[in-house]
Amino acid sequence: MNFLTRNLLILTTLILVSVWSKPVLSDDTNTQTNTSGSNTNITGGYESTTTNNNDGQTNTTTSTTTNSTTSNGSDVPPPSANSPSYSSMSQDVCSMGVSGSISTGVVGFSGGKHVVDENCERIKLAKVLQDFGMKVASVAVLCQDARVHAAMQSAGTPCPFNGKIGAEAQALWDKYPELRPDYEQHLANQEVIKRVDAELLAQQLKEAEEEAARVAAEEARQAEIEARKKAEEEAKLNEEVIIHVDPEPVIIHRD
Repeated sequence: MNFLTRNLLILTTLILVSVWSKPVLSDDTNTQTNTSGSNTNITGGYESTTTNNNDGQTNTTTSTTTNSTTSNGSDVPPPSANSPSYSSMSQDVCSMGVSGSISTGVVGFSGGKHVVDENCERIKLAKVLQDFGMKVASVAVLCQDARVHAAMQSAGTPCPFNGKIGAEAQALWDKYPELRPDYEQHLANQEVIKRVDAELLAQQLKEAEEEAARVAAEEARQAEIEARKKAEEEAKLNEEVIIHVDPEPVIIHRD
């Protein structure tokens, strides 16, 4: 039997075996259950059974797979709260926009509004009054600011008071200090001035007492020196009198 004949015989045998053999029996079961609620539970059971029967021999294979997934909700945070934008439509408007936002893991808030800049308005009003030639009124507008009022006071040019300027205005401000825009700061400054003046006065009194005591001690010492000197002079004078005074002459009679 040559090589070609042997190969043909093997091929024929394989074909006959394939035709006469029984088909493979397969029994597959796939079961999966999904339940959703406040929490998401996914459970699944997969079972596969395969039976082969060949030449009176039976082989059975069973495979079971169970999957269970539990989720307590999404951990993705909510979108961030964006602050609204505010802008002034004109450069001659003394206001500015203020906005803000806050975000948490549950909820976010945002808001904003326009805020009037009173200092800007005061400057613009003062400029307009200055342009109209109302210099005192222009200064009076600026003096509504506590910083300007204090600066004018420190410069020795007090702010106008009911049409009065200079010393007359200062007298009225001293009479009605509650009308000052810097009244609270003025009270604090006065307290500091009183405290410092009291400390200086006490120091001056103490120094005056010490000076008086020193002068008194010096005078007492000079008086003592004078008294001692006078006593020494009197003692010296008495000694000179005793020495220089001759005794009375004695007359001796000779027989």
